Amino acid sequence: MQLYNNLSAKERAELIEKAGKERLTISFYKYAKIYNTEIFRNHMFLAWDEFEVLGRIYVAKEGINAQLSVPAENFDTFKNHLDTITFLENVRLNIAIEHDNYAFLKLKVKVRQKIVADGLNDDTFDVTDKGVHVDASKFNELIEDPNTVLVDMRNHYESEIGHFKNAVTPDVDTFRESLDIIEEDLKEHKEDKNLVMYCTGGIRCEKASAYYKHKGFKNVFQLDGGIINYVRQVESNDLENKFIGKNFVFDERRSERISDDVIANCHQCGQPADLHTNCANEACHLLFIQCDSCKEQMENCCSTNCMEIHKLPFEEQKALRKGQGNSNDIFKKGRADHLPFKKDLRNIFDTFDKTV
Repeated sequence: MQLYNNLSAKERAELIEKAGKERLTISFYKYAKIYNTEIFRNHMFLAWDEFEVLGRIYVAKEGINAQLSVPAENFDTFKNHLDTITFLENVRLNIAIEHDNYAFLKLKVKVRQKIVADGLNDDTFDVTDKGVHVDASKFNELIEDPNTVLVDMRNHYESEIGHFKNAVTPDVDTFRESLDIIEEDLKEHKEDKNLVMYCTGGIRCEKASAYYKHKGFKNVFQLDGGIINYVRQVESNDLENKFIGKNFVFDERRSERISDDVIANCHQCGQPADLHTNCANEACHLLFIQCDSCKEQMENCCSTNCMEIHKLPFEEQKALRKGQGNSNDIFKKGRADHLPFKKDLRNIFDTFDKTV
């Protein structure tokens, strides 16, 4: 019984090309109580492997978080399988605005402690006691209300390339960092302000909405289905689009363009740019923003040192990496010291003060 992917990314890419099938990029999540995560994980892997599903799926006792791709011809079969699982019946599937057959090259279904790492150890916190979900139309109305504080629940490198107008965009590297920061700065407004949140597909702000209700906030709202669902509703219902720039996504595409605005800058030369890349040096892989000119000049690398290493024969690179851990720069997400035009770290409290 095969319970793990046994093909390399290169081998899978070759099979995708040979098959010639159009694939849909999909994401979904559901908070629910899963008692035997290992059995559930194995069941999902076996079923989805038959449907040619590829992607990154996390299973925990609090629910499931899935980002995947599936051949378009297998979509109905995949959806029917989800509907056989009680808590996933009619779950909302966020279908990407732009598709890429190579968005995912392996099927990875992993058991985790939580589907969204939050750093919380509070048994009285009920993640299913969530805030009010609002559609795109109501969201647009709420964020124009002067009594509303709009908060981006994503990380700094996501909001850097795109966000909603007038949103507070916390300078954080992880979701767990933002929870306490936001609560502390808005603690005087738990009853008199609308706290409206959004994220990519809804999973982070759903947990955040439950958390802030747990902490005493009275008027908590979240954008249903996140940015992905918002864009679809704006297009289908002819609504005003209030999102500027690009939506960061966690697959090989890295982003989807929502508006023509380019609100970020190349971290190497400072020119307008909003395309993230991973440094080509296998020992680095720093995520940063790089324009086409710097990409060509630097050969997809973040520094001249990485470029020199990347030019070495593969075996020499491998020998240099032997016994070495990942560079700490990989965790800086565009904030490495050697990037001259990286985004400045600003004080989130100043931003909140101006908003409220």
